[in-house]
Amino acid sequence: MRKELAMIENDTLSRVLYIDLSKKRYFVKDRKDLFEKYLGGTGVATQLLLEECPEGIDAFAKESPIIFAVGPLTGAFPLASKTCAMFKSPHTGDLGESHAGGRSAIAIRMAGYGAIVIKGKSELPIYLSISNGKVLFKNATTLWGMKDGSIAARVMRQSEGGEGLRAIFRIGQAGENMATFANVTTETYRHFGRLGLGAIFGSKMLKGIVISGKQMIEVTNKKEYRALYDQIYKAATESPLMQKYHDVGTAINIKSLNSAKALPVKNLQMSSTEDIGPVTGEEIAKHHLARRVACAHCPVACIHLAYLREAYDDDPYFYKTIPVCYDFELIYSLGTMIGITEPKALLKLIDIVEQVGVDAMSMGVILAWITEMFEKNMITKEDLNGISISWGNVEGYIELVRNISKPITVFLKACAHGVDYASKIYGGKEFAMQFGKNEMPGYHTGPAGYLGFLLGARHSHLDNGGYSIDQKELIKIDLSPEQVVNKLLDEEAIRQILSSIAVCFFARGIYELKLVSEAIKLLGFDLNENELHEIGKQIHLNKYKFKMREGFRIEKLEVPERIYETTDPTGKITKKFIKEGLDYAQNLIN
Repeated sequence: MRKELAMIENDTLSRVLYIDLSKKRYFVKDRKDLFEKYLGGTGVATQLLLEECPEGIDAFAKESPIIFAVGPLTGAFPLASKTCAMFKSPHTGDLGESHAGGRSAIAIRMAGYGAIVIKGKSELPIYLSISNGKVLFKNATTLWGMKDGSIAARVMRQSEGGEGLRAIFRIGQAGENMATFANVTTETYRHFGRLGLGAIFGSKMLKGIVISGKQMIEVTNKKEYRALYDQIYKAATESPLMQKYHDVGTAINIKSLNSAKALPVKNLQMSSTEDIGPVTGEEIAKHHLARRVACAHCPVACIHLAYLREAYDDDPYFYKTIPVCYDFELIYSLGTMIGITEPKALLKLIDIVEQVGVDAMSMGVILAWITEMFEKNMITKEDLNGISISWGNVEGYIELVRNISKPITVFLKACAHGVDYASKIYGGKEFAMQFGKNEMPGYHTGPAGYLGFLLGARHSHLDNGGYSIDQKELIKIDLSPEQVVNKLLDEEAIRQILSSIAVCFFARGIYELKLVSEAIKLLGFDLNENELHEIGKQIHLNKYKFKMREGFRIEKLEVPERIYETTDPTGKITKKFIKEGLDYAQNLIN
């Protein structure tokens, strides 16, 4: 039987803010029951989704909820900088989950809330201003339809107070037009990406959110707290586990994955390229890195910005300098996946993707599929609204991104629903690189990676780290499909805890369950490692409860033939291995 927990008295973490966009009303409930059972973040957000989302509802219906949740470590310890967003995904039809850093989590916590639930639909475009215990519904009609989403954020920034404390969420043109993989940007360089939260914002006529506050956080023992804080801070700044994220960032993976023949190139027709040199993390850092930026309460600074220098259209003698955020996922999806290996071309495309507000991984995979479809004469130039495309043609891709974000042709409207949706209408499913209807991440590492994409609650490489099992174990030894699935599910349980306490997954090597137990105890949660692991497993089951309720079935998962045709480091990606893994998981989860 679970022990009774006692949160610190007057801790505002248990306060949930409910907002109704239709009636322009809001109220607060104390949900200590949820936070004491599931800690916060992912755990609480999943339960709120089960409560607030009517079964079988259309993702764009006004009663379809948007849920944000933070965790007990938010604002108290380093690296606890993530906000969990939970919603019904318009992209997959089941669980939508996305995490963002920046100041988002700190702002929600400092505003005096542990979670926010948004339902309803405004009759006119609005943005929310949340501060000092109040919610203001502000007219955003003049911000709607702007070509560059960052301009709307600038207007909100100038109109609102709370400098240095606030977070600003906003959508771009893709979200307004409800492209099912549109994202929500926060603090310019962080995103609630994947699975279409931006489209849900757009369906509710919600342009953005500004949130701030100055709430205090109490701990049970200040002396022990200071000692543990210093220990975690030292690990974050001195550990080699975190050093690579600061120096080169996740872009460090480009060179190693390419060497291992594990990097998708030209829609995974290849798994490496000899042209990779200029866009490796090391080379971009050497020639283009301008500065590093950190999320709130994070000493690592893993956000890498390059400066893109562009001439003004009407005066070629004057230049504008644009900061562009890059990382491994962007170099893969908007680089190697579509044959771009020239840094300036890559940065230009990244900047356009940022402007329109779409998930970069999904967009890159869709562009790659479209290119191959065009190359095989399965679609025409007319389908692409007169745009000519070919591998590496950045100008064509820039036009295509804008056209998918605001589509005119029937074909591009289908593409705005993702590669799975479009390929079911136009063909090319065998090279439509989706897993669970979500476009693939940049890891062609082996069968554990693909089983991880397929079985992950949000079909992401961040769910269970299957790519790591390939690289650390399967490449050296034989594991059965059953063993791989067991490892994936065990890692899922651990990651549910990390995302419930709102810790960045980059810090998973620091925040082992023993340390988590010590940290949350100072915030009123007395749980040992085994108890935490059990809570993690329950949260994962709750996610699958929602997925199954909304029609997800493991036996319905489709696997693109392309993964079996392209060389991988393990040599073990076979139909037999994948099928046996899925069959075993089906028996466990069902």
